[in-house]
Amino acid sequence: MKIGLMGAWNTDSGAAIHSEFVGRGWVELGHSLKVFTFFKESFHGTAIVGDDENYVTRCFTVSTALPPLLDPVPFLTSDYEIFVVEDLGMFPKDLLGKIFRWIKRKAKTVNIIHDGKLAPDPAFYQFEWDSIVCFDHRYKSFLKTAYPEDKIHIIPYPCYPWKVGDKKKSRERLNLPLHKKIIFLFGPASEKGTSKFPVLKSLFKDYPVHILVVTKHPGSLKEWRKIKNQSPFIEIREEAPDLDELYTYLHAADLLLYNKPSLPTVAVASTAFQVLGSGCPMVALESNFVEKFGGAVMKYDSDVKLKENISSVFEQDVKYKKTIREQEKFVKKNSGLEVAKKHIELFKQLKKV
Repeated sequence: MKIGLMGAWNTDSGAAIHSEFVGRGWVELGHSLKVFTFFKESFHGTAIVGDDENYVTRCFTVSTALPPLLDPVPFLTSDYEIFVVEDLGMFPKDLLGKIFRWIKRKAKTVNIIHDGKLAPDPAFYQFEWDSIVCFDHRYKSFLKTAYPEDKIHIIPYPCYPWKVGDKKKSRERLNLPLHKKIIFLFGPASEKGTSKFPVLKSLFKDYPVHILVVTKHPGSLKEWRKIKNQSPFIEIREEAPDLDELYTYLHAADLLLYNKPSLPTVAVASTAFQVLGSGCPMVALESNFVEKFGGAVMKYDSDVKLKENISSVFEQDVKYKKTIREQEKFVKKNSGLEVAKKHIELFKQLKKV
């Protein structure tokens, strides 16, 4: 099958995680893929984190660019029979709208919704999609108020495959302390973890804790540097690691801390789908970002529970072992390859119509 995908690619955005995991899954399954993505000077995310494959073309700006730009030629001349968009709100929609009828002449069109509510921008609704894909029933519940329900399909968010690494070798490679308990935070979400520093600090008397923050996000760097001035137990690395390097960090860590509170809209933690395959346990604030992960994520709703969860990981007790089993089960069920197969089944149905 020949697939065109318009979305974020090789950046650190949540939408890129989804695009890359399913897109590379399609390639692994033997399908032809053509990716249309953002210019390097105007992209969705905070950093470019990988080299583009030969099937990637950078040909448009983010929607907020002044002026927004879109090169129509790659869309019009490339060969594809399915056209998929990821996170439409980030694109120059009116420019895409001007060539959309030509895209529809040769391809079935699919809109993968990342928004947690109906978009307030009228430009979002100028497209006649053959299918709309969302991640779970929470999304479908608001989408069906605006779109025909028979066009809406639920396909889960994809996980990076199960890939457990060697802690000692990973720490040696990254020049991290071998005998400390490493609490890892990364990316823009790491800023939310600063409010839990008093809890983390209280662990110091029982465990040799090392807090590792890896980010290029300005707000995160600013807040963690303030705290670092008061504590020698924090290490900050100004980096935006690609996926391989991120997994080395996860293999080196004892746990990933994710302290992101609920949004008033539907939300999903793309970070969790990105990292759970590492085998590193994720200790996360109870919120609508992680409500669909069941026992694959350790959740807390108080400082006491947070401390208990971290201690459970450090001690590798029964609760920790159960979490790792659930984590592996969740990842294998929702791997990028398995989710990519679900999309292909939908594409086959569309081509019959």
